[in-house]
This record gives sequence, C-alpha cells and structure tokens, in this order.
Amino acid sequence: MTEFWETSFQAKKAMWGDLPADSAILASKLFSERGYRHVLIPGIGYGRNASPFLAAGMIVTGIEISETAVGMAKASLGAGVTIHHGSVAAMPFDDTQYDAVFSFALIHLLDQAERAKFIASCFAQLRPGGTMIFTTIAETAPMFGKGIKISERLYETMPGVRLFFYDAESITQEFGSQGLERFYPISEPAKHVSGSSNKDFLWIQCHKNDM
Repeated sequence: MTEFWETSFQAKKAMWGDLPADSAILASKLFSERGYRHVLIPGIGYGRNASPFLAAGMIVTGIEISETAVGMAKASLGAGVTIHHGSVAAMPFDDTQYDAVFSFALIHLLDQAERAKFIASCFAQLRPGGTMIFTTIAETAPMFGKGIKISERLYETMPGVRLFFYDAESITQEFGSQGLERFYPISEPAKHVSGSSNKDFLWIQCHKNDM
C-alpha cells in the first residue's frame, strides 16, 4: 500500500507541478474572510497547496502518507509547518481543534469505509464555527465509466488506481450529516503544462455550527 501512495504522489507531482491549485487559493480567501487561523491539510503532498494559506498568515498542519512528499514539503515550507507522516485512515494525529480543513484530490482515492472515516475524522477535528472543504473528481471527467467497474461510481481506471466519482446523491449521503453547506463543479488547470485541458472537479464545503 505504501508503494501505491508513493507512486500516486509521483503521478500528482507530474500532473500538477509546483503552483497551488485554484481551489486552494479560493479556500484561503474564504478562510481569511471567516477569520480562520489554524488550517489542517490532509494529503498535503509536497506542499504546493499550503502556500496560499501561509501567505494569508495562517498556521498550517499537514498529513501525508508519502515519505518522499513529506521531505519535499518540509524542505519547501520550512520548520514552521507541522506535517504528520501517516495515512488519513489513522487520524487524528493530534488533539487540536482546527478552524478549517482543506483536502485536495484525495477523497476519491479512498474506499467507502475509508471515506466515511476520513470525513468524520475531519469533522471531529473542526472547531464549532469551522469549515472544511474537499475537492474531488467529477463524473464529467473523461475517465468516468472507463476501466473496470468495481462498484457503483467506483472504477479502476488504470491498474492499481481506483477512483470514486461523486454525484449529488452520494455527496448528500456521505456529507449530509457532517455539516454539508454546498457543493458545485470547479475546473482545475494543470498550470505548468501549456495547452493542457482543465480537470473536472467538485468543490464540497461543510460547516460546523456553533454550539
């Protein structure tokens, strides 16, 4: 399993380059507007999506399963960013209540039980009044329905790579009890590749009500 995530990290690095995702930039603006300071980034990877939050003066904590990615992230982000080395399946790694959670292109790589635990774990570490945002691949993506169908909306699109494609019903089902606020399509460009097509994603936003 570790080998899979190391391979996945290398594929993501090749796909996305070093600039932050548009959704990370948008999330940092939303979090700033809501006055958030402490942000948890599960699947922080090699660190590119932490930069908008750091630039906005936020304190970032990451979780990353790839040891290679952890080393790269620490080298690029500096000692001020705490990164827990491990799987999101092992959350929580600390007892901190975070103002916000941001996770990019991770949840669709998990199976049903892992997704449920991941969402619940993130929500549990969210303080009252906090917001969590997940981006995930959309069913409008060209690979939807391609490859080997494992179960409803889950496909092995290439050997060893399984992707779950959310729709409105599955979003409501999995996030409805975890403060689902809104969801909508977004398009993510691979900024370092000239002429590349944008990737079809979904923005899923949840809010924890004040108690």
